[in-house]
Amino acid sequence: MLRISITPRLQLRDDSDGSAGTLDVSRLVALLGHIETTGSIQQSCEMAGLSYRYAWGILRDAEGAFGGELIAKTRGKGTALTPLAQQLVWASKRVAARLSPTLDSLASELEVELKKLLDRSTDALRLHASHGFAVAALRDFLDEHRVRHDIKYCGSLEAVAGLASGACDIAGFHVPIGEFEHETFARFAGWLTRERHCLIHLAVRTQGIFVPAGNPKGVRTLDDLTRPGVRFVNRQQESGTRLLLDLLLRARGIDPAAIDGYSNGEFTHAAVAAYIASGMADAGFGVETAARRFGLDFVPVLSERYFFAIERTMLQSPALADAVAALRSGGFRERVQALPGYDARLTGTVLELDEAFPAYPHAGPTRDIPRP
Repeated sequence: MLRISITPRLQLRDDSDGSAGTLDVSRLVALLGHIETTGSIQQSCEMAGLSYRYAWGILRDAEGAFGGELIAKTRGKGTALTPLAQQLVWASKRVAARLSPTLDSLASELEVELKKLLDRSTDALRLHASHGFAVAALRDFLDEHRVRHDIKYCGSLEAVAGLASGACDIAGFHVPIGEFEHETFARFAGWLTRERHCLIHLAVRTQGIFVPAGNPKGVRTLDDLTRPGVRFVNRQQESGTRLLLDLLLRARGIDPAAIDGYSNGEFTHAAVAAYIASGMADAGFGVETAARRFGLDFVPVLSERYFFAIERTMLQSPALADAVAALRSGGFRERVQALPGYDARLTGTVLELDEAFPAYPHAGPTRDIPRP
């Protein structure tokens, strides 16, 4: 099965020297990341697939280009990164976290076009969803089981609208448990009808506040985000997480304008976490998994359910049978359960709209393209 991946590449060029070439620092950053973790140059070379001599060569070339040291040896503590090297590593992580959804979506689009040119079957699951760790786990799971799929990362509202218009087969969206459930689901309900659609439960996940390790600014509540000196980084407008945060702030009488950086938006939970971990902000909001993966502390605020909406006629269709079976498999459930902050006990459960949201007055007869 043809699969394409697109990854960013970091390059360094000194414009002050017209004769200077371009230095590809991608391998350097990978090497520095391993050194940060292991404290050993030799072990890091093995992990990066580089010879010891070559690794020292790219380290010295880079130090010459940057005009500063990248590593420092400490007696009894091995090798550590200098602040310059640490910034390079974090910059690379921010780039990957910020660009990965866009690059993954572009790769899927290119795969579809190439399959058409090669006269291969294009029967594939078309999935539109916000970028999240369980969704990424599903992409990997489908790859491993050779299930064709075309994924587009987008906001939850755009995903559900795409399902109603026929642009995708499955749409991912998430709804908080508790006081904001009714109001949040109302944003999606105009695109869904009980006659036409059903839901596949993906997971329950925890959303909360990201803070650096040790929580140096003492951020423990949403009100603390308004304190002087607390820099915040948000998700992008129209993302489900930002819509949720807007509801939380409104319910607590907190003016978003009082939060320094509230207008700054990142496209993924991981990008928010990387932004904080690199020292560019003091707090953010998102799912627990991202905080844990970037070594941040996490203050839980609420739980939410993540669903995939699908037309009931497609649930048993041959074209999507393998994809739906993967979603409902025990192997995938175990994969989701392993994510910090995720509860996969109901993963793969098929629900009617009335079962998932019994208190909501669902729409009547199916319309061609329901509008909110």
